[in-house]
Amino acid sequence: MQLTLRQQGFLFLAGFALCIPAANWLIGNVGTFCVPNGPCLIPVAPGIMAPSGVLMIGLGLVLRDLVQRRLGVGWAFGAILAGTALSALLAPPSLVLASAVAFLISEMADLAVYTPLQRRGLVRAVLASSLVGLVIDSAFFLFLAFGNLDLLPGQVLGKLWMVLAALPLVHWLRRRDTAMGLA
Repeated sequence: MQLTLRQQGFLFLAGFALCIPAANWLIGNVGTFCVPNGPCLIPVAPGIMAPSGVLMIGLGLVLRDLVQRRLGVGWAFGAILAGTALSALLAPPSLVLASAVAFLISEMADLAVYTPLQRRGLVRAVLASSLVGLVIDSAFFLFLAFGNLDLLPGQVLGKLWMVLAALPLVHWLRRRDTAMGLA
């Protein structure tokens, strides 16, 4: 059974929405080391640690682009607003402002970069918009949550790993769309 483009879009939307509670749960519960009254950390490279929620945020940036590809910019913008509210509701109390603001600003930047680039190549657009989004998300989140950027390299790298892991799926979708005459 083949899903329609709209059905695929709603699956991407559901995945995008699930990234938010998953990131908030991970940051408080999963890591090789949990900072007292702070985030749980995971290694993202030798000697580089990051809050564990970075994995889901990196994936969320890619899924937002796929929501826009399948459902349109209106749905993507609505998903960003809903995701911001969800992020504020589900974040630990100490991280509500940082989580919501970082999510809103980074996803809007992702949308602003992805939208004009998508016609030039899906993989390129997803990579470029995700890079912009992940740097902005990392800087805003760390500064607002912890007052410093000490974990910035780990935040950026952890999100980048997830974006890179998702790119083969994006490439496959693009090839399939082209083969079906949809691209």
